[in-house]
Amino acid sequence: MSYAFPPGGLPEQNVSPEGKAIFTEAYAMIPAITMRDIVTSFLPGWTNTRAWIIARPMTGFAETFAQYAVEIAPGGGSDAPEPDAEAQAVLFVAAGRATLTIDGKAHQMGAGGYAYIPAGAVWTLHNAGDSALQVHWIRKRWHGAPGIARPEAFVTNEADEPVNWMPNTDKWGTTRFVAPDDLRHDMHVNIVTFKSGGRIPFAETHVMEHGLYVLQGRASYLLNRDWVEVGPGDFMWLRAFCPQACIAEGDEDFRYLLYKDVNRHVPLEIGG
Repeated sequence: MSYAFPPGGLPEQNVSPEGKAIFTEAYAMIPAITMRDIVTSFLPGWTNTRAWIIARPMTGFAETFAQYAVEIAPGGGSDAPEPDAEAQAVLFVAAGRATLTIDGKAHQMGAGGYAYIPAGAVWTLHNAGDSALQVHWIRKRWHGAPGIARPEAFVTNEADEPVNWMPNTDKWGTTRFVAPDDLRHDMHVNIVTFKSGGRIPFAETHVMEHGLYVLQGRASYLLNRDWVEVGPGDFMWLRAFCPQACIAEGDEDFRYLLYKDVNRHVPLEIGG
């Protein structure tokens, strides 16, 4: 299994700058071609590392999460990766070999590796190989609730987790790393798979915000009122209630890493 990641580099001078990037009041579509060297950031506490920051909380848009694509050179990494003690994290390895420690316990991860790191955990991440380590990193502050304990850390690989197919179809399914009714978790980061011709057969419209990073394949995706062609490395960023649907195209599976906020009451004041 291969997983898309920002291409870096820089297009040649004969490439037209007219692209398919879109930013609207309801959604953003950030295509892979825009994720180049000149838009990376270098992060405090990290060595030999660069990051594409592709989503961040924005007032009046999507407010709950940040999403990075982090590339770590051999020998690089961090002993203090997270500056916010209330932030939880999901790491998904696109390529390379990682050594992840969580509260003193070491884990070896390769492509397809998935880790959930709870808020307050002490963790480190280092490149354990001789090629670039490429990791998708999603950050969200954890919001507690009365009688709800913090989730525990876990590390797995998507190859070891089942696809849960939707009712009456084997063309649309979700690899869930957390049980939907586990109220300790206030975010889900799943992998959604559509086989060729599979579709979301209605325009989903819901309170959850989304980040969708396309890992593989191509599709026509409904974003608000617009049908947009998407492919590997493209990122879709949806605010609450933005209508969405999907029709997978081509011969290979269409797959994306999906963030959504779940399982908490809605605050009754703006920004609360």
